Amino acid sequence: MDKRTFLKTMAITGFSTTVSGPTLEEWVRAFAGRSADELAPDEDFWAGVRAGYRLKPDYINLENGYYSFLPEVILEKYISHLREVNYQASYYMRTVQWDNKKKMADALAGMLGCAAGELIVTRNTTESLDMVIGGFNWKQGDEAVMAEQDYGAMLDMFRQVSERHGVVRKTVSVPNHPASDEEIVQLYAQAITPRTRLLMVCHMINITGQILPIRKICDMAHSKGVQVLVDGAHAVAHIRFNLSELNCDYYGASLHKWLSVPLGAGILYVRKERIGEIWPLIAEGPRKMDDISRLNHTGTHPVATDLTIADSIAFYQTLGPERKEARLRYLQQYWTSRVRSLPHIMLNTPGNAARACGIANVGIKGMKPSVMAETLLKKYRIFTVAIDYAGVQGCRITPNVYTSTTELDVLVEALKEMGTGS
Repeated sequence: MDKRTFLKTMAITGFSTTVSGPTLEEWVRAFAGRSADELAPDEDFWAGVRAGYRLKPDYINLENGYYSFLPEVILEKYISHLREVNYQASYYMRTVQWDNKKKMADALAGMLGCAAGELIVTRNTTESLDMVIGGFNWKQGDEAVMAEQDYGAMLDMFRQVSERHGVVRKTVSVPNHPASDEEIVQLYAQAITPRTRLLMVCHMINITGQILPIRKICDMAHSKGVQVLVDGAHAVAHIRFNLSELNCDYYGASLHKWLSVPLGAGILYVRKERIGEIWPLIAEGPRKMDDISRLNHTGTHPVATDLTIADSIAFYQTLGPERKEARLRYLQQYWTSRVRSLPHIMLNTPGNAARACGIANVGIKGMKPSVMAETLLKKYRIFTVAIDYAGVQGCRITPNVYTSTTELDVLVEALKEMGTGS
């Protein structure tokens, strides 16, 4: 079979839908020699990737930020893990479940660039970050710094520790269009006082997609004796970074978003010297204080989800982190560049390519976000999510690697029409 026929066959059949058909690895190999930037706008390449997903035809899904569903090849692996665990039943649970979970955590540590003994698999970002917030050794009058753009569940946890322990919450507001990294760093720096113990910051703000200068914020906070907790819910497997180089004390993320792990898996990174300072969310048996497993007691849980982490990592690495990031950034700029200058459009995400990747937020002047989201779905068959708080009014748009520019053209035309009376 020549290359042209091979590529055509893969695009039509899908690399994961047949037993003997081409694989993702074969598809990527067919485009060997081309850089990530060259492949980012190549619709033929991404059509082959798209063929590995089962897409619901009722609407264009531009809400992958909540849950990025699994490509078929990972879904089949997940189902096989479910069958095997069900087959072994209690024998599996009483023999190898924890060894396998540690293997998954070690694989994630390798992928993210931290020591294996500093990372555990949790159930989601909320569990990870709330464990740190709730398990911190707070004293009456201690201060914590956060932003109004942070995720609600973490802000709720800070509210609880405020009521329970007398912690003072200092809240900043991150501008949607900062002039520089220094503007963001100084915003947080000015909120710090001698009583500040912990600063929470988003790696990527979930409602706008803005990427914050985490290393600079961590260095600043540490120079003032303040620990840093990073919400990385949308960064893992979205943008490339080395966790140890961020210089943070704690990092939490969900794996069901951009790594395409089944629902129910997240991570918590804790710098080695901080492990003994955090109280577990659920009490664990005797452990050394610097053993991160003391923070990992969750009771009986769906272990097949944990097993699928290795399959999701393999998919991500085969597709290529650099290729994925370049494509997601390309897709975001593809549609935002076509509407950013329109007089009735509000882009709540920075235009600088380095300050955002796949996520962006767009609003229409004079239209409530809830009405905008409803109109996009009912009139244009585009599924998004409405955001209306913390200085952000609009719909969050989150494409994924299976999203085509043809689908984004539908979004662009819809945005051009909406708000103009058409």
